[in-house]
Amino acid sequence: MQKTSRTTQQKEVASGDFQGIQPNLHHQIVVVGGGAAGITVAAQLLNKNKNLDIAIIEPSDKHYYQPAWTLVAGGRYKIGDTVKNQKDYIPANASWIQAYVAEFEADNNIVITREGQRINYDYLIVCPGIQIDWDLIKGLPEALGNGGVTSNYSQSYAPYTWENIKNFQGGTALFTFPETPIKCGGAPQKIMYMADDIFRQKGVRGKTKIIFCTAKDKMFAVPEYCRSLEMVIKRKDIEVKFQHNLKEIRSETKEAIFEVSSKEGLEETSIKYDLIHVAPPMSAPNFIKQSQLAIESGSSKGWVNVDRKTLQHNIYPNVFSLGDASSLPTSKTAAAIRKQAPVVVENLLALIESTEINAEYNGYTCCPLITGFGKTIMAEFDYDKKPTSTFPFDPKKERYSMWLMKRHVLPWVYWRRMLKGKPFEGDVLKFLKKNNYTQ
Repeated sequence: MQKTSRTTQQKEVASGDFQGIQPNLHHQIVVVGGGAAGITVAAQLLNKNKNLDIAIIEPSDKHYYQPAWTLVAGGRYKIGDTVKNQKDYIPANASWIQAYVAEFEADNNIVITREGQRINYDYLIVCPGIQIDWDLIKGLPEALGNGGVTSNYSQSYAPYTWENIKNFQGGTALFTFPETPIKCGGAPQKIMYMADDIFRQKGVRGKTKIIFCTAKDKMFAVPEYCRSLEMVIKRKDIEVKFQHNLKEIRSETKEAIFEVSSKEGLEETSIKYDLIHVAPPMSAPNFIKQSQLAIESGSSKGWVNVDRKTLQHNIYPNVFSLGDASSLPTSKTAAAIRKQAPVVVENLLALIESTEINAEYNGYTCCPLITGFGKTIMAEFDYDKKPTSTFPFDPKKERYSMWLMKRHVLPWVYWRRMLKGKPFEGDVLKFLKKNNYTQ
């Protein structure tokens, strides 16, 4: 396919000029979202063919390594080390359109920005990430950042979590998990386990009650890892309340109001707190939910409607999606994107070349479950919710080596390899393990 030329006007738009409605554009491939998924897939495409005409639509001039926010909250990472300039990670041969997407005209192959700019595409990759719905918990937006109410799901509050934990003098510490899908599903537990360690080091654990309130009915979706976490909970003497969904924060009385599911139906209960870490409800961004690209009904309503294996849209064949906004029934993590991106790349290039689409994604994802300082379970699994370890040892056990991997190796891999479109290191390790080259 002939590469679309770029005019001077296009370059001005790509540099982030928001003055008025810009001229319409056309690009061969438009990527919606410049986060982990968008940058990774664009870099991999251009590594395959530098002549592809790719535009990335992303409003933020900053790029965050969000998996480290938990470590910021645990006092083991600086918030400034989790952010870099977006311009340094946009692939050199891609155009950057610094704008917010407002809507899609999928029948006409058009993306429309908030400023009214219309961007025509031949192929579309949708990966804007996930929307955090703070306002769905009454009183939460007003309470955040004060009175012991915090959340690691924002760079604004992760440092406040650490401030509260290190200064905690005893009382009730609540940690919540919502009923919706969320990114990094293990994060609400990770900070709880680190808090327990810090409370013990400070000598205040004996006068502290730690409660994990989750809207789910188990600690983790994968049975093998769930059993490991149940042992951690028992060892740390943490109280767990299942089917407790946080609905309201009453900051004036320091009460958390939960909707509790039981055989008798729904009832409301209140728990007093001195510290509460909230994992807020999340959903697909509104501009996706309201578009033709979204699933219209059922449990996956609102997410981008793609085939779980090929990542190709089920209605619009020139559209693909990966990452948190997709309907893929697996955990929403950066590790999942590492395995999804090559599938999108291979299948999109096959579509461009009018050859058969063969690449398939098996649902692989990974969640490094920090269970304390120096302890991490590297939980890897697939669509079948079966452990699928990259490393030549039992993945269900807590390991110091996996703590080092989480703390030091994975951030380096993210900035230096993943965002540069480099191959997934786990594939090499699995090949070596399969051929008995590792012990």
